[in-house]
Amino acid sequence: MITHHQNQAAQSGQNPLLSVLVPYYNDDPNLLLSDLLVQAETTKNVEILLYDDGTNDANVNTRLEHAADKSPAAIRLFFAAENKGRSTARNYLKSQARAGWVLFLDADMRPQERTFLGDYLAAIQAGDADIIFGGFTVPHQTQSAETELHRAFSKTSDCLDAAARNACGAQYVCSSNLCVRSIILDAEPFDTDFTGWGWEDSEWAARAVKKYKLKHADIPALHLGLETTETLLARFKDSAHNYIRFTSAHPDLAKTLTLYKMSQRLKYVPGQKLMRPILKTLVRSSLVPTKVRLLALKLWRASWYSQAMSVKAISVKTMS
Repeated sequence: MITHHQNQAAQSGQNPLLSVLVPYYNDDPNLLLSDLLVQAETTKNVEILLYDDGTNDANVNTRLEHAADKSPAAIRLFFAAENKGRSTARNYLKSQARAGWVLFLDADMRPQERTFLGDYLAAIQAGDADIIFGGFTVPHQTQSAETELHRAFSKTSDCLDAAARNACGAQYVCSSNLCVRSIILDAEPFDTDFTGWGWEDSEWAARAVKKYKLKHADIPALHLGLETTETLLARFKDSAHNYIRFTSAHPDLAKTLTLYKMSQRLKYVPGQKLMRPILKTLVRSSLVPTKVRLLALKLWRASWYSQAMSVKAISVKTMS
């Protein structure tokens, strides 16, 4: 069951140029909405849609409704009674969007620049791409001891400028700040068989760029929702099944990635599972140099992915 709320501007029925789509689950998107409204009210031709994927936080949702009702920008809110997952949330938001282009933003992101929406509209009007990924950044300074490892991980692995990302194509596309022609998502929706966290946007990007033109741009969003070290460890472990789904769908791309090569090598390391307690200890320790913690975290993830790949291989062999 999904209920909805829309403000007066959204009831006009006018078709905007850009629909900003924000799914959220156990996050508070009020700060993001506040930033977007400042820009949407001056940029015009933009609507904002938010989707609560089963959080059911009355305080958060009531504040969103109040903000929407006060704004001259078109805002529609959707509240799902049950959590259905990231792919379902994004597909639903797209189905409700009125614009020819949609911009997906995660709820824990914020525009890096005051011209954020205007820059996307300019990129759209340039007409040289079907998919635009703006990139993201992390805070320059430590936010907390618990989230510092995630900040360091993102800064070294994900926060690349457009030139660096363009050289790698789909590899660095994620849905945290992703602009797409709406019609593309009719033909290539997000795969709802991905469950939990991770890889559903990578799989979508790998599939979509085979048919449509991708452009990496420098229109970054600031990632404020950094995770704790314990959450990273859990997510990297639990996302192994999604990783297998990604590699099965796109084996050629997967084989070019460092993570895949690392996971493959670990398959041939005797007793590699026994090193996980040591890796976890290194990841958790603030006394260990950050570079060592990051390497241990990457090996931790590769170890679980390697195990999942071995199980998959055995299953395929048994069935054949």
